[in-house]
Amino acid sequence: MDVTLLLGGLLLAGTSGLAWRSHRRARRAEAEAAGLRLALDAERHAASHDPLTGLPNRRAFYRYGAELVADRHRPAIAAVVVDLDDFKQINDEYGHAAGDTVLRTVARRLADYAGDDLVARLGGDEFAALLTGAAIDVARGRPADRLSDVLSTPIPIEGTADITVTVTASVGLVPVSPGASLAEALGRADEEMYAAKSARCREPQAAPALSPPDTASPEIPRQPAELARSKAGGS
Repeated sequence: MDVTLLLGGLLLAGTSGLAWRSHRRARRAEAEAAGLRLALDAERHAASHDPLTGLPNRRAFYRYGAELVADRHRPAIAAVVVDLDDFKQINDEYGHAAGDTVLRTVARRLADYAGDDLVARLGGDEFAALLTGAAIDVARGRPADRLSDVLSTPIPIEGTADITVTVTASVGLVPVSPGASLAEALGRADEEMYAAKSARCREPQAAPALSPPDTASPEIPRQPAELARSKAGGS
């Protein structure tokens, strides 16, 4: 065998092996970089989203909301604050797992209602949104009634046979005036929400109906204390 050919073959084999090792190192580096990007994305998402509901958290809402409100070319916006009524009673009577189920369900329904608009969990049982366009048209006039309709479907409680809970909410909705800050708009919406909650507390409440015990989906009454007061008043 010609020595030159032998040396050429060995050199080619060595070059091919080096190229293959370089290719493997490059692929490994790409995979590590992709994994790092995914980890960073997950970390950023966790920092800006509520872990229970998956909605943006308070910090993200104020950051994105402030940008939206400050945009001179923005569409009409309404600030909304939603606070669940007697949520502590659900935790006390059915446990925190049931409360978590209610919060996740409410969050999903509000997100579906808001569509592409910004909605967030501010903390506890309080949510906020910035509605635009069609969502404002749907909510305008009687926002509490409109949003209450969104939330009124009974919520099945996970881990139970046939228990459902119906929640109500107090809602504040105000238009965001040109030049107003997000904090100002949310402050006004918060005042509207508390006014609605106070009015709800002053209204006489009918005793909730109990489903027969052998029905497929008995509904648990939301306010047993009010049921007792209603019975006392009628005796």
